[in-house]
Amino acid sequence: MSVIRPKLPEDPIEYQPAAGFVLAGSSPDRRDVAEAGLERARKNVLERARKDLLGGADVVGPDQLLDAYNVGGARASSQLFAVLQAARRIRDTVDRVIVLGDGCGPLGARVIFESCAHPCHNDLSRGERGGRPRLSFVVSPLDNDAMQGLLDLVAPAGKPRGSDLLDQWAIIVGGTTDGGAGMAAATRLLLAALLESVGGDHAELAHRVVPITAQAGGLAASLGCASVFTIPDDGGAGGAVFTPQGLLPAAVIGIDVVRLLQGAAAMNRRFCEAPVADNPVLQFAAVSRLMAEQGGMVRVFASASSQLSAVGRWHGRLTATAHRGLPLITNLVVREPRRDPLIVPALAACAANADGLDHLTGTAWPDLLAATHAVHASSVHASSVHASPVHASPEQPSDAILLPRVDEHSIGQLLQFLVLANLVASRC
Repeated sequence: MSVIRPKLPEDPIEYQPAAGFVLAGSSPDRRDVAEAGLERARKNVLERARKDLLGGADVVGPDQLLDAYNVGGARASSQLFAVLQAARRIRDTVDRVIVLGDGCGPLGARVIFESCAHPCHNDLSRGERGGRPRLSFVVSPLDNDAMQGLLDLVAPAGKPRGSDLLDQWAIIVGGTTDGGAGMAAATRLLLAALLESVGGDHAELAHRVVPITAQAGGLAASLGCASVFTIPDDGGAGGAVFTPQGLLPAAVIGIDVVRLLQGAAAMNRRFCEAPVADNPVLQFAAVSRLMAEQGGMVRVFASASSQLSAVGRWHGRLTATAHRGLPLITNLVVREPRRDPLIVPALAACAANADGLDHLTGTAWPDLLAATHAVHASSVHASSVHASPVHASPEQPSDAILLPRVDEHSIGQLLQFLVLANLVASRC
């Protein structure tokens, strides 16, 4: 077997603006004014990043993490190395990790988990998961019965917990302040259950809890936790996804966070270098600004891929917008599946053509889905996609973000694309 690993694809994502918002179709004067405003906003965002003493977490965070990690002699002192080491320690000692928090970081971790992990990760056996833990999330709004259900899994009443690895669990606490007293109370509830699970062993508890906080002291100091991560308090809500809040849960279950960061860094380069007409970040931000000027329209994300369903909630927290008025449907379109396409099989002779689908035998599943929805194709050319977008009515304009596939590199691009577009739109 060759020791040379094939190079994984790094195709760029694309953006197709809504027809009514395309700058190229505007009058020359309006287009020139809009492009000048976008250039000023880009310059403002980049200058802020350069002047920010914290390093500009929103813009250059992925690049900084990768640069520090790739310096040979200094790798062991980098934050990304510490994240990977903590992930390995947790992965080898527990079978479930609970992530608490309600900021953009924990919500971003959920986006990464749902998009990049196996779609049925938590339902697989530990062997089928490659020895990696299950992952559960506690976010607002908190629900009494949901919390009880989670406790039934990790700390069932009346059942003593043994030393079996499959009974062991841990907690990642990130951003409890975002959820107020409710999230802090949920943390206390799970800490009490975990302490009981480890037989009151405070040293073991300290190894099972990883605080991610903007302030020294607090929970980490009182418990003496083995792994503690401090993140900038004002590094920007969007950038939190590329801090340990987003990266550690992903690394614990084996997601390639280095490749995720490489995708984000690639989007940074496009944002910095591409002219306005070819810059997806600036085009998306321009549409966002025009939406705001036209009666407060808001984006509603839609996708035929269930793996991308969490993106809309994360983006809503990022932009701090509520759904009101006429929406603009932003379709997340996936060009090709990450795994080999399924094929429509033939049925046994006893059931031959009972469902009337014999003519589709041998058809690739993505092609079947594309054909099924072809009649609705309007905002994206049918021949360019394998997953159909959710199209709006004529009264509801739509735009589209095209992903080459759903994997770490594409998701890194997508998250950083939305972070940067939000920054630019707020400065146009």
